[in-house]
Amino acid sequence: MASNYMNSFFTLLLLATSLFAVASFEFQVGGVKGWVVPPVNDTKIYNDWASENRFTAGDTIRFRYKKDSVMEVTEEEYKRCNSTQPSFFSNTGNTVFQLGRSGTFYFISGAYGHCERGQRMIVKVMAEDESSSSSHSEKSSAVMAPISSLGFLKFVSASMALSILF
Repeated sequence: MASNYMNSFFTLLLLATSLFAVASFEFQVGGVKGWVVPPVNDTKIYNDWASENRFTAGDTIRFRYKKDSVMEVTEEEYKRCNSTQPSFFSNTGNTVFQLGRSGTFYFISGAYGHCERGQRMIVKVMAEDESSSSSHSEKSSAVMAPISSLGFLKFVSASMALSILF
């Protein structure tokens, strides 16, 4: 009797943590090419990529690059392709930025001349009421992944738990 109670408890606990784990996704900016200066004939590549995806608060975006940087800036700094005091700066080559709120985020390359050549992006994060009507499953699968391998394991565990319960 106690064993059945404990199994049910752990199954429900696993299910509850699984639902939280799949609520956030990580997106690879620019897909396999990463964060690079776009070709001359495709300077809107990053804004096109961002508009094709559905971002919600809690998602992360990963910038992969070489000999470059990424900055989060204001709308005015984005338009000018210049910032002396970005709200976020990284030049590690593998930058993860969490989209912690709904609203608009502006990113530019910090390398001289790259922003002017199209290496900049506007990300619009949906408000909670917008995202509740559409699920993460509608996102482009080519650019999203669970936020961590642990999140993936939790997702798999939830599926297993559901199959045990039903």
